[in-house]
Amino acid sequence: MAWQPPLPSQQVPLYDDLGGAKRPASGNPLGYGAGEDILRSGLGAYGEKLFGTSREYVQSNISRYFSGQNFQYYFQVNDQYVKNKLKVILFPFLHKGHWTRIAEQVAGGLTFRPPVFDINAPDLYIPLMAFGTFIVLSGIAFGLFGKGAHPHD
Repeated sequence: MAWQPPLPSQQVPLYDDLGGAKRPASGNPLGYGAGEDILRSGLGAYGEKLFGTSREYVQSNISRYFSGQNFQYYFQVNDQYVKNKLKVILFPFLHKGHWTRIAEQVAGGLTFRPPVFDINAPDLYIPLMAFGTFIVLSGIAFGLFGKGAHPHD
């Protein structure tokens, strides 16, 4: 049997009585929206599940990374570490050592050495000090050049 166009009674009108565009409930202007609705609801449910799972993961692990002993790990630095790390950041072509982190075997598995013992370990001291320096220098510059939030400017 050959394909036949739908009968006029089966077609969805594209214009209302006043000549304005008519939009079916499915959101598809041609009226073929059943598959689209199923796809949209399926993707919406998948996205909601994915977002909910990632939110639970972050909430369950945030205390593990940013509390007590684990948070102090990122601030275990000394003057020599800061000098060497800044040298590696500013002049990476002068770095003669390894580029991987040093792992140690412990009873529960592997652990990484803190920044004071490993130049490749991540730290929060340098970024925090850089941000603090930016705030102080910005305040000085705004104060010297008169660009503050004064209501009489």
